[in-house]
Order: sequence, then C-alpha cells, then structure tokens
Amino acid sequence: MLEYLEIGKIVNTYGIKGYVKVIPLTDDLMRFKKLRTVYLEYQNKLIEMPIEDVSYSKNFVLLKFKGLQDINLVEKYKNCYLKVNRKDAVKLPENSYFIVDLIGLEVYTEDGRFLGKIEDIFKTGSNDVYVVKNELGKQILLPAIASVIKQIDLSQRKVIVNLIKGLE
Repeated sequence: MLEYLEIGKIVNTYGIKGYVKVIPLTDDLMRFKKLRTVYLEYQNKLIEMPIEDVSYSKNFVLLKFKGLQDINLVEKYKNCYLKVNRKDAVKLPENSYFIVDLIGLEVYTEDGRFLGKIEDIFKTGSNDVYVVKNELGKQILLPAIASVIKQIDLSQRKVIVNLIKGLE
C-alpha cells in the first residue's frame, strides 16, 4: 500500500500573496482546515509544506504555505499533487476503502472466474462504480453495492463479486 495519499492537486495560483488553488481529491473538503502540514510532490520528491491558511472558493481549496509570501514563490508548484501520510489520513468507516487501494485489485466471480482488474472508480451519486478491465480490454461496470460486491480483501489484492443479471 502507498505510504502517502493524494488529497488535492494545485491547478493555479490565487492572487499575488502566495495562495494556490487546489482541486480537492477527497470527499471531505473541510479536512483541509484540520491539516497543519501537507507533502508536495515536486520534481519526483516529497517536500513537507506547513500550512499557514486555508479558505474555500466554490469547489476549490485555497492554501497558503508558511514562508511563501508571493505568487513568484508558488507558481512553480502548478500541477503538483498534495499528499498526506497514510497515518494522518481520515479514518474511514467500516467497509470503506481509499480508491488508491482498490485500483489494480483482481476481480473474481463467486464461482472463481477471473473478470479482470479494477482500472478506475467513478462516483454516480448513489454509489461508486468499479471499472473492471480484462486482459483483452473488455470492460465491465460494477456498482459498488452489497448485492454485487461480496468481499474485498486488500491483503490478497482480490475482490469477489456476484454478477447479477445484466452486468456481464
């Protein structure tokens, strides 16, 4: 499992006083208010960045890092990802998982037939949908609901599913 989890991506600067505009990659926007530090992935290295201020504008998070007081100091961080250490990540409810932990899991039917690997996950409003792709490139869309997803075993990197009528 990855030690650091992505929680946002810097898409632009904001104003001239060193703020950056972040697209959140987390369900809880307010979690940024609780953070004191994030890790910035810059030039294939993680840089620890203490947070000075957090505010919100529409669906964006506006962050100001300590010691970076003007636009010229933060402009180079456009398109960089913000990460947190897994130990500092939000605690998930039972039977909930980080998307990064599900991508790449092998998916099998209850009778042991291999369907492919989880390639992507997208939200539909009522539930997530797992995009499963086999070695021939065929995709199956599986709703992440209890009647379909029977077991997720992160240690075995495996998902067991019940293919209800119409999914295959």
